Amino acid sequence: MNPYINQLFDLSNKHVVVTGAGGHLCGAMAVGLAQAGVASITVCDLRLEKSQAVVEQIRHLGFNNALAVQMDVTKKQSHLKVLNQVLGHFGNCNVLINGAGINGPTPFFDIQEEEWNAIMDSQLKGTMFGCQVFGKHMVAQNQGSIINISSASADPPLSRAFAYSAAKAGVVNLTKNLAREWGTQGVRVNTIRPGFFPTEWNRKNFITAEREAAILGHTPMRRYGEPNELVGAAIYLASDASSFITGTELTVDGGFACQTI
Repeated sequence: MNPYINQLFDLSNKHVVVTGAGGHLCGAMAVGLAQAGVASITVCDLRLEKSQAVVEQIRHLGFNNALAVQMDVTKKQSHLKVLNQVLGHFGNCNVLINGAGINGPTPFFDIQEEEWNAIMDSQLKGTMFGCQVFGKHMVAQNQGSIINISSASADPPLSRAFAYSAAKAGVVNLTKNLAREWGTQGVRVNTIRPGFFPTEWNRKNFITAEREAAILGHTPMRRYGEPNELVGAAIYLASDASSFITGTELTVDGGFACQTI
């Protein structure tokens, strides 16, 4: 590897925390960042067994500075507990990926308050708490990168995903707001905006044959994304290669956002 490239994208001093990392996309980013040479990686998920499975995969690749923890992103105290665990194990946290969250395909007139609140809490409130708790630590040390996870449904909204789309739009707005707040304090805040990377749940609950044809017909590359195709974006925003980038969305969608007719 070219020494200049190594230096530009060096992650050896980056202590990374990933929420929702037991899932489809953030799990791939956690594994990829570990392979890319971060100082440490903390894998957080509501279900500890899912965090442990990702850490086991990471350790199988020869990377030992990995920690599996349980986190309920809807509870501020859970974020505080994890931050203290990370500081106790690794001494620092200077990269956070806020990736936890759920979705729901319920028709609009049938959405119950409990479902709306659950999606908003996991997506938007969870991201807010992550930025608040870990961001405070980063601002205090005048250095850090927060990577929030947006969505192709943030704007314009995706049909059938009412609460999810509204929550992701809120994540984008919060990201820009915090980028402005912390611009002179050494902390960058950006989003990765994935296109369509369907999970088994998505295929069961959202993607009919007709809907798949519409998605792929609107995607210039005519295919879905693979989870590992988000790793490069995560490496870029975590590294100092993106040192003058804040308040932006890095879109990884096969061209979906640029397609009209």
